[in-house]
Amino acid sequence: MITSNQLRAARALLNIDQRQTAGLADLSVPTIQRMEASDGVVRGNVDSLMKLVSALENAGIELINPGVPSVTGGRGVRLREHVAKPKTKTTRQPKTSSSRGMERVR
Repeated sequence: MITSNQLRAARALLNIDQRQTAGLADLSVPTIQRMEASDGVVRGNVDSLMKLVSALENAGIELINPGVPSVTGGRGVRLREHVAKPKTKTTRQPKTSSSRGMERVR
């Protein structure tokens, strides 16, 4: 389980926005927005939650849930050491036809 606060904290640790988080988890931006707007534990279908948690873990985030050994207890997130910057899926921008026309003229 992950809370909306953990999701926002994880994004902050990774220094990524909602769009990049959606790309990492292969989810839509509105889905990430709804998850972050949840009160407490994030609500969503199991597949989406699993994609999100898996993507965050692959990016180096460790979710700390209640009952897990920590100095003061409670929920949280931690960034593992020696983790490369997460890779998001990039969308290709269509080439404009005007630039090709300009190249032919030269």
